[in-house]
Amino acid sequence: MNASEQRRGASPIVDEVLADLAAEGAAVESLVSGLTEEGWRTMTPADGWDIATTIAHLLWTDENSVHAITGTFGDKDAWDAVVMKAIADPTGFVDAEAYALAKELTGTELLARWQASRADLDAKLRTVPDGQKIMWFGPPMSAASMATARLMETWAHGLDIADAVGVTVAPTDRLRHIASIGVRTRNFAFANNGLEAPADEFRVDLVGPHEDVWSWGPEDAKQTVTGSAYDFARLVTQRVNRADTDLVASGADAEQWLGIAQCFAGPAGGGRPVQGGNA
Repeated sequence: MNASEQRRGASPIVDEVLADLAAEGAAVESLVSGLTEEGWRTMTPADGWDIATTIAHLLWTDENSVHAITGTFGDKDAWDAVVMKAIADPTGFVDAEAYALAKELTGTELLARWQASRADLDAKLRTVPDGQKIMWFGPPMSAASMATARLMETWAHGLDIADAVGVTVAPTDRLRHIASIGVRTRNFAFANNGLEAPADEFRVDLVGPHEDVWSWGPEDAKQTVTGSAYDFARLVTQRVNRADTDLVASGADAEQWLGIAQCFAGPAGGGRPVQGGNA
């Protein structure tokens, strides 16, 4: 056992995020646990992805997050192999891995392996010392940041699965983690679209599921965004078109941001088509 594995428990922040990640994983698991093999092959709103591919992507990312944590601590073989695949096919390898797993495994096998990957990631994240950064495809991340990123992806892909099976997902306070990522990645969204990020901070006020207001940025900011946390989270994960949200922007830069917002790594996404607008 190395020094990092001897660490006794995660920080309170990591504990909180991991608890919410576990709850989000359980919520998504409940959507797929009773599916037939045919049901696993139901297409989602994500172009070309069925439910099996979606879960395959989640488990693949969980497993490789574990490889990244282990690699950070010196056992780099598994992580280096992933990096070499990324170098060989930087824009397509993630999708290719998800498709391969979905083709190789049945729905039942995918679910069992995803359950194992979630438990393994939870355990490994608890070994990361405070201040230690974990290697990743973008900038290195803390344990809290990696757990939050996994929560964001689990929630976003869970929306796709819920849509595929015809279930409406009720918003929870776990959205605050996703909204926070959305705010923090404002400049990334501009840069990812070849645009210069605004110099000034925005004020973002979002209404949570229990009508409490979550706020970021200075109160006297000239550019503002208001609306529901649910719609903001859907927008920054590109699960809804800007026209189908209740979000209101004040200021040209804020309005532009809502048109390109993206809180996940990778090339600028195309978003989702308009479903009728916000009535």
